[in-house]
Amino acid sequence: MRPIIQPKVTLVGAGPGDPELITLKAVLALNNADVVLYDALIDPVLLDHAPQTALKIFVGKRVGKHSHPQEDTNQLCVSLAKKHGHVVRLKGGDPFVFGRGSEEIEYIEAFGVTTKLIPGITSAVAVPASAGIPVTKRGVSESFWVVTGTTSAGELSKDLALAAQSTATVVVLMGTKKLAEISEVYSKFGKADLPIAIIQSGTTREEKIVAGYISDIEQKAEDSKVEAPAIIIIGEVVRESMKLAALYREVVLGAGRQ
Repeated sequence: MRPIIQPKVTLVGAGPGDPELITLKAVLALNNADVVLYDALIDPVLLDHAPQTALKIFVGKRVGKHSHPQEDTNQLCVSLAKKHGHVVRLKGGDPFVFGRGSEEIEYIEAFGVTTKLIPGITSAVAVPASAGIPVTKRGVSESFWVVTGTTSAGELSKDLALAAQSTATVVVLMGTKKLAEISEVYSKFGKADLPIAIIQSGTTREEKIVAGYISDIEQKAEDSKVEAPAIIIIGEVVRESMKLAALYREVVLGAGRQ
């Protein structure tokens, strides 16, 4: 007699990139997966947490290269859950931080499929931390904003102009292609000398950090050939990183010798 299938989708945040930064709860969900649908930013070693018998299907997308439109992925979650049982939808970072997690859950539950969310460590905090940059620090930054660099309309979020007028740390996700626009916004508010860092592939072995000021970051990014996936951190907290201390000390000393 064929066992009764109980369709279920667990939306899992895999963390910022380092496979060891996935949560225990996420690993336990993978241990019990019948199907794993995973994104482009997932380290393949994470798939080893799923049973060998589990189907493992890539549904990732990168900038300008959409392998599977979101609608197709949503439909796969439903159809595979009804056919196989427990589907783990493995997404980079945290699914509820610009990860379209709530949209996926709404779609799946509309078909009567049970869903569960397991949050992940968001790159908005973990990636700066891996570079020694605290998003908040007493006497330096009392708050931080997390802003998307690319809205659903493909534009820079208008919230950035509001954030740029504050003293808060600003973390921009999916904004590498909008670096010129970001610099223009800050320069408009007289903040061309504000520290800024771009971190590519944060928390992984391929991590690359480019830092400077709003006034020179475009040239530095071009010279360093920084590409997505990368996040941008803007604010005085960038100077707090021990990894970047020499850079900012050299700039200050250089200015003093002129």
